[in-house]
Amino acid sequence: MGRAEAIRLLFAQAEIPYDDVRIEEEQWPDLKPKTPFGQLPILEEDGKILSQSQAIATYLAKKFGLNGADDWEAAKIQELYGLFNDFEVHLKPWFAETDTDKKKAILDKLVTDKILPLLDLYQKLLEQNGGEFFVGKKLTQIDIFNMCVFGFIKHVLAPPETFNKYPQLEQFYQRIANLPNIKKWIETRPQTPI
Repeated sequence: MGRAEAIRLLFAQAEIPYDDVRIEEEQWPDLKPKTPFGQLPILEEDGKILSQSQAIATYLAKKFGLNGADDWEAAKIQELYGLFNDFEVHLKPWFAETDTDKKKAILDKLVTDKILPLLDLYQKLLEQNGGEFFVGKKLTQIDIFNMCVFGFIKHVLAPPETFNKYPQLEQFYQRIANLPNIKKWIETRPQTPI
């Protein structure tokens, strides 16, 4: 699913058809130099290419009415992207490590030192905004993105019971994942490792 999943979920929520082109590992060496920054995902629209998942999500969210009610809310959405981007830097050693024991040790430390404090902060931010959405009073792109983040933490990084300590985050996750259009995508999407 990776960085493109929140983008796919924006299309799903907006009920906008698109071509979900998946790149097989053996195709990537030939395609990589043809992408703007040698990375995926990319969005191609009317012969133009847009790279970087956050830029793509924001572009689509503006088109689909999921970028907040005003400029302030749009900025608060970007602020929350920044929060995750700051956290994500700490995941690089874990992603890069190939030794199973060392990888587990890195992850155990990450859970204690970075993931639990991040979840504390997310729960506080959700509570401060009324408990239903992270920004404003209706669904925005950051809610969809955060659902993906929490799913990644729940199913890949932290022990599943971690979210027992964060009932509001668990309720948020379930509420967004069960929005009809999002639920339909989750139930029918191609199965991939993460």
